[in-house]
Amino acid sequence: MFNNISGTYDFLNHFLSLGIDILWRKKAIKELKAIKPRIMLDVATGTGDFAFEAISILKPEKIIGVDISEGMLDVARKKINDRNLQHIFSVQMGDSEGLHFSDDHFDAITVAFGVRNYQNLEKGLADMYRVLKPEGKIVILEFSKPRAFPVKQGYNFYSNQVLPFFGKLFSKDNSAYTYLPESVAAFPDGEDFIKLMNKVGFKKSKDIRLTFGICAIYTGIK
Repeated sequence: MFNNISGTYDFLNHFLSLGIDILWRKKAIKELKAIKPRIMLDVATGTGDFAFEAISILKPEKIIGVDISEGMLDVARKKINDRNLQHIFSVQMGDSEGLHFSDDHFDAITVAFGVRNYQNLEKGLADMYRVLKPEGKIVILEFSKPRAFPVKQGYNFYSNQVLPFFGKLFSKDNSAYTYLPESVAAFPDGEDFIKLMNKVGFKKSKDIRLTFGICAIYTGIK
């Protein structure tokens, strides 16, 4: 599915969120400014937008992006080459729940709109914890479920009616943009996700709500 939509993924992200996704990424990356990470991992990197934001704001020495979709990685590689960032940013095929890196390797780990796609969420969080250095920080950006009237009702209508229509129109994939609201609805957001982070070992875990609760930033320290 992600291979099928890779060519229109960036456009649809910006179009369907009215560009707010760009602001969400900037705000999430700024959560890492205080620790000045040098070596970073971007999990479920997709087309690389979160990593590019990290390069712009944090100026790290190296970022590795991993994703299971070769189609998404092809787009990311083209963007890396176009921006001459091969010396900083590299991408590779990888399973988010079985990362091929040594323990205590990265200063910071980022994930944008990826954890809700994990088959085993606890296993994925535990593996990211494993490869993070002691005192390293994780920043996760993910959709959440608004709970207040009338945002909840408006969001549900947009997610279940408007988003699948335009997603199908532009991406030519019937399932991709009905999958998105389904995966958001099934994701254990808020306190439930914080409990999972704490369970695998993260400390000082917190949840920052964005845009009336449509999205959230989760952070934790190893």
